[in-house]
Amino acid sequence: MDRSPARADDGGSEGVTLHALKPGFQALLRPLAGALARAGVTANAITLAAAAVSVALGAFVAWRLPDTRAFLLLPAWFLVRMALNAIDGMLAREFGQQSRLGAYLNELTDPMADTALYLPFALLPPFSPLWTGAVIVLAAVSEHAGALGPSVGASRRNDGPMGKADRAFVFGVLGLWVGLASPLPEWAGLVMPALAAALAVTIANRVRAGLREGH
Repeated sequence: MDRSPARADDGGSEGVTLHALKPGFQALLRPLAGALARAGVTANAITLAAAAVSVALGAFVAWRLPDTRAFLLLPAWFLVRMALNAIDGMLAREFGQQSRLGAYLNELTDPMADTALYLPFALLPPFSPLWTGAVIVLAAVSEHAGALGPSVGASRRNDGPMGKADRAFVFGVLGLWVGLASPLPEWAGLVMPALAAALAVTIANRVRAGLREGH
């Protein structure tokens, strides 16, 4: 199988973002990644499994409404999903599993998983379906902006302030809040516009950094 030069989740990062913690997170997970590699588990299998569970969980949380207790599953899953994301990258880079298919799966499944996990919030007052939809679209555009870095001679950009890990943290906290404190106050509806603004800044930062690096 053809090997890609880098897993899609690698690359440059600047600004305040939780992506900076990834090396330490990977170090903690490296023994598990090694055990999975020896057991024959592939990076692509982990990528697909994480996406499938995300879609199923998002559907379950939405189905359980108006009971909001299912939102309490989201914080734990976001943490597990980030661990799986780190592990599939290590399997690809450190155990010879980099592939063109893996690069495609990384970039295609992440927006699908994000959409499934964010959509239940659109069904829950005081979150606006319009603003939640804007967050979903802007999150996908931000990842695409990062992935376009290599096309202009730059690295895969992971600039903040609202990268993948940052969104996982924010939506995990929101899930915990919804699960424990529903109904939420009306001012909580401002969270989605704030996230949309942060994502717009993230897109601009990734484009600017990619152009500067590829110059």
